[in-house]
Amino acid sequence: MPDGMARLEIQGDRLVVRISAGEKFAAVKLRRPSVRLSAVRSARIVQHPFEELRGIRAPGLRVPGSIALGTWRSRRGRDFVAVYRGRPAVIVELESARYRRFVVSVTDPAAVVAAISARLPA
Repeated sequence: MPDGMARLEIQGDRLVVRISAGEKFAAVKLRRPSVRLSAVRSARIVQHPFEELRGIRAPGLRVPGSIALGTWRSRRGRDFVAVYRGRPAVIVELESARYRRFVVSVTDPAAVVAAISARLPA
């Protein structure tokens, strides 16, 4: 497993996926994925994130059922994925952004969803 777990953080007016150096290497990602909060449509918790993957990995790392890191591409667009076996994830639906979704395993998904939801328009 890479040397850390991704995090979703609100920084000013942006939602940022913070990934460790090992995850950056595995995901073949040089920069942190981020979007303006105005692009966020919703955030929800999923208990089985591997069931939510759509399309093909390009580029990134996949160990079926264990780790998925990187960009997944489908007809619906690109998703940035950082999920691990046995860990729930947060899915952030995006609009008018490079990615259509962030799918990220986090330590405290309820707190992450609450923080994101608090910043969304009513």
